[in-house]
Amino acid sequence: MKAEIDALFISHGGGPMPLLGDPGHREMVDRLTELAGKLQKPSAILVISAHWEEAVPTITSGTNPSLIYDYDGFPSEAYKIEYPCPGDPMLAQQVYQALDQAGIPARLNDQRGFDHGLFVPLKLMYPDADIPCVQLSLVNSLDAGIHLAIGRALQALDYDNLLVIGSGFSFHNMRAFFSAQTPEIQARNQAFEDWLEETCADASLQETERAERLAHWECAPYARFCHPREEHLLPLHVCYGLASKPSDTHISATILGKKSGMFYWRVETASCAAMETGPK
Repeated sequence: MKAEIDALFISHGGGPMPLLGDPGHREMVDRLTELAGKLQKPSAILVISAHWEEAVPTITSGTNPSLIYDYDGFPSEAYKIEYPCPGDPMLAQQVYQALDQAGIPARLNDQRGFDHGLFVPLKLMYPDADIPCVQLSLVNSLDAGIHLAIGRALQALDYDNLLVIGSGFSFHNMRAFFSAQTPEIQARNQAFEDWLEETCADASLQETERAERLAHWECAPYARFCHPREEHLLPLHVCYGLASKPSDTHISATILGKKSGMFYWRVETASCAAMETGPK
């Protein structure tokens, strides 16, 4: 048998602003709530957040993780947000084993909570907070190839109706967000978004070419303007590595005045019921 997994790369907006009624996030809020309504409600959610980096991929394995308010300078209500979803130690163990079997050193962490890369979009998509969640870190080298490999390793997961979310942002130049929207900035933003859509969604591309483009994403038009630092793009690499095919759906939204993309894949993974349990 094969497990069916939904993989979704989202542009998650600026800190808690989507939950505070910010008008610059209206389209993003609409797109995420629409997506949640179209997807089958998942049995569990694995989130790769742009806001957690470690020396090796690290997985939350606690039963009831707390929230990490990893932002500054917002109104007091931003620090009272609640999202009391349970953890899923069994899923965390599966993720650990999938990485281990692929030769990727990994760690479990039963103390870390969930950062806003998880709780902000999930509060919009699944406000009841009744779906078990696990968070997976980026690797702090920010090497694109490693994150593609992490995604491919997750193909071994035997967890039906799992939703894997890469929580990042397809445009993440903080200075540009709060600068005047000039035609030049708009053109740079659009050029990179067009390249990203073609790379992820064009079915005529061979998968070797698609993976090569993502591995060398900095060669894309205005790549380093759109991503001076790539941590908000790399969750997409994990999602694509898992899917290893063109995306089924591309969604565009204007967030804080910038064009931003989201991508969805339906994935069938090989059953791995014989996976060992327990870290070595």
